[in-house]
Amino acid sequence: MDKKKTGEKMIATNKTARMNYAIEDTWEAGIALLGTEVKSLREGRVNLKEAYALVEDGEVFIIDMNISPYSHGNRLNHDPLRARKLLLHKGEIRRIYGKTREKGMALVPLKIYFRDGRVKLQIGVGRGKRLYDKRETLKKKTDRREMKERS
Repeated sequence: MDKKKTGEKMIATNKTARMNYAIEDTWEAGIALLGTEVKSLREGRVNLKEAYALVEDGEVFIIDMNISPYSHGNRLNHDPLRARKLLLHKGEIRRIYGKTREKGMALVPLKIYFRDGRVKLQIGVGRGKRLYDKRETLKKKTDRREMKERS
């Protein structure tokens, strides 16, 4: 019998997303990928920094997520920056669409990982932070670090 892979294996996280956005809600979505894209993800060759998601005609797509071409691929290798469809339930898509229609809200990818052998992407709806908000979160972060060092 086949052994089923269990657990999560982190591929990449978008560290700048939580710095630039105040994330209010998150969802886990599957991604429609090609074979060479999955192989490249297993090598950890993905960049989420400039990526964003949008709802179009009742479907959610992730744009500008850079999955580098597979190192052992041939002429059938994938386009690194192509738009990829996210797999979500219709109710989730409606909820996401409603939240992103509010002023100042954006749909950003937070992390990409393998769960039970399948690629999953965590997306979040967040409001863009202003410069003074970013400074405040940095200050809180350094205060917590200093408190930890003292104790």
